[in-house]
Amino acid sequence: MTQSARVQHTSGTVFVVDDEEVLRDALSWLLRSRRLLPRAFASADDFWAAAERGDVRPDTPACLLLDMRMPGMNGMALFERLIENGWLGLMPVIFLTGHADVATAVMAVKRGAFDFVEKPFSDNALVDRVVEALARSAEALAQRHEREGLRRHLSELTEREQEVMRLVIAGRANKQIADELDISVRTVEVHRARVFDKMDVKSAVELANLLRGAGLD
Repeated sequence: MTQSARVQHTSGTVFVVDDEEVLRDALSWLLRSRRLLPRAFASADDFWAAAERGDVRPDTPACLLLDMRMPGMNGMALFERLIENGWLGLMPVIFLTGHADVATAVMAVKRGAFDFVEKPFSDNALVDRVVEALARSAEALAQRHEREGLRRHLSELTEREQEVMRLVIAGRANKQIADELDISVRTVEVHRARVFDKMDVKSAVELANLLRGAGLD
C-alpha cells in the first residue's frame, strides 16, 4: 500500500504542541494536505489545560507531535503526565527534537514514546510515522473497547455462573463441575449455556481465548 493510500484510510486527530508558531503552522498545513486533522497548541501547558477541561480526550484515534523544549511545562513533563494518566498507549507521542535532545528522546522511546524525529525533518517520513501512530491509537482504543465490553458481559453473570465459568475455563467436565459445586449435571449444563450466551461464545476454548486476549483470564 502506498503512503497516500495509508493516509487516506487513516482518521484521527494529530495534536501539535510546539512553541514556534511558524512550525505549528507548517505542520498543520502539511497534515491537512495529507487529509489528516491537526489541532495545534502553543505550549504543553495549553494542551494540558485543554485536557483538564475535557477538550482533549483519549477516546478517539489521536497522536501527539510534541516539542521537547518549550517555556513553562516542557515536553518531557507533559509526557510524564500522559504516562501517569494512562493516556500513552491510547495517544502515541512523537517527539520533535533538536540534536541536543536526541539522548533524552531515546530514553522517552524506551519508556513508551512512539518515536522521535529530529528537526529539520522529512515531511514524508514524519507523515508516515504519524499514520502509523494513528493506527496504533485506533488499535489500542479497539482493545480497550473490547475489554470494557467483556467486563460488562462478566458483570451480567450471576455468582454461580461465574463459578461455573471459571471451572469450564479450567477444563473441568460437566460431571466434575457438578461434583465440585454440589449441583446436578443438568444445572451445570444450564449455567454453562447461559455463560456462553452472555459472553457470546460457542465453546470453552473460545471463551478462554477471549478472556486471555483481553487480559481478563
